[in-house]
Amino acid sequence: MLKIAVIGGGASGLMAAGKAHENGADVTIFEKNSKFGRKIAITGKGRCNLTNNCSEAEFIASVVTNPKFLYSCISAFSPADTINFFESRKVSLKTERGGRVFPVSDRAYDIVDALGCYASKCTVIRQAVTNVSVNADGSFAVFCGDDVFYFDKIILCTGGASYPLTGSTGDGYRFALSMGHTVVPIRPSLVPLNTSGPHNLSGLTLKNVNFSLFRNEKVLFSKTGEMLFTHFGISGPLVLSASAYLGGNTENVTAAIDLKPALDLQTLLTRVQSDFEKYKNRNLDNALSDLMPLRLIPEFISCTGISGFRKVNTLTNGEIRQIATLLKSFPITQLSLRSVDEAIITGGGVSVKEINPKTMQSKIVPGLYFAGEIIDVDALTGGFNLQIAFSTGRCAGNAASSE
Repeated sequence: MLKIAVIGGGASGLMAAGKAHENGADVTIFEKNSKFGRKIAITGKGRCNLTNNCSEAEFIASVVTNPKFLYSCISAFSPADTINFFESRKVSLKTERGGRVFPVSDRAYDIVDALGCYASKCTVIRQAVTNVSVNADGSFAVFCGDDVFYFDKIILCTGGASYPLTGSTGDGYRFALSMGHTVVPIRPSLVPLNTSGPHNLSGLTLKNVNFSLFRNEKVLFSKTGEMLFTHFGISGPLVLSASAYLGGNTENVTAAIDLKPALDLQTLLTRVQSDFEKYKNRNLDNALSDLMPLRLIPEFISCTGISGFRKVNTLTNGEIRQIATLLKSFPITQLSLRSVDEAIITGGGVSVKEINPKTMQSKIVPGLYFAGEIIDVDALTGGFNLQIAFSTGRCAGNAASSE
């Protein structure tokens, strides 16, 4: 019987271990935390957005880094397969806005428990792995301090370096490097952004706005949805997804918010003129309430350079056009990424050039497999990254126990 070590008891690790055991392998899971799936438990604000109810083509289109690498494993274990997997284990699921899939209970632990049950017949060693090495005969040694364990194959599912309190401390990168693999420099992805201001809008949420990122005036990202102002800058679904396109570098990057994306400039100009006619005897700072949240008005007026005490019936056509233009492109400047500790996902990781996309096996070390966030793939928010963990884990567990 094949002896397989799975290092990491997260989404990819539990899926890999369960599948390998299902195929008849003797599987040991190494997990340094007292419980499995600590990162799963905090995803989706504790609700767990486990996948996205979309087609395989739509899924691949939402992968930012190395999407082609994932064709095979997403085809073999698709979002629909993930939904069936959990529902067949009596976890009722629901689909919300944007195709996001959650447990009906809104309890992330229902997902953790289902995965734990799937891998429940595996041996579990709750110790931190300190090193991994390849023996002369091609087998593997797993070191936990002074303890050494021997296996025929090994699957590295150690996660990235984001949310280190959950156990994702980047150990897997060190193990991969020690066995001859290339690790693409890690970076924060799906992470909030620092800005130069405004910082007095903390807690203000903007819905149905378009957020765009530019590098040297070239569009990097542009999408409509929801975002949030914070005490340090900006966050929320739009901003987190946008950060994935920065590649860890905000040099020469600017951003803009279209507060009225459903209207073109000319239609919006007509709307502003209509509002100003209705409120013609008001000051400017009291005439914009139909166009934006009240808390945003002082910052908005500051950007126009027009006094908020001006009566709107004294504004020139040029000034009114300036206001309409600013509604279509409210600037956010001096952007920088928050640290990887705050990122939902770690960008970078083990180079996909050195991994077989059909099996997740190393092209350098036979019998070594990778799954989940340790690989240099990442996607947008919406359940895509957990699906990558499930699909790569399933693929690695199946291949390791079959080959």
